[in-house]
Amino acid sequence: MKTKTIIELLTLSSSLYVMARDAHLLDKLSDMSEKGKENLNKFMAERKLDENGNEMEFFEHIIAKTQELKDQLNEKIEKQVVAFYKKINVAHLDEIKSLNEKLEDLDATVALLEARINHLEKE
Repeated sequence: MKTKTIIELLTLSSSLYVMARDAHLLDKLSDMSEKGKENLNKFMAERKLDENGNEMEFFEHIIAKTQELKDQLNEKIEKQVVAFYKKINVAHLDEIKSLNEKLEDLDATVALLEARINHLEKE
């Protein structure tokens, strides 16, 4: 049962990760288009140099910016997923501690019952 739950959580979180990544990229592109001509002109005015020191072409510049956005997005999503799994892990640890305490109580009860049975057998 726990394996099934863990698999379902992993599947759900990976699906959420992919959807959030795609949605965030679309939001970024939408924001860029909404800011309009001013930002586009500012973007075009930036001069980016490649490894050889040559000025990058427009599409190379766009590809480089897109890669930067992708990397930033992946880092943010990774932080959120890690935080989510830490919360899940804490919940499972609390449940395990509770079950261990119940097990210790049951062991003490069994020991008491065994002592009573041994006492009755001696009589």
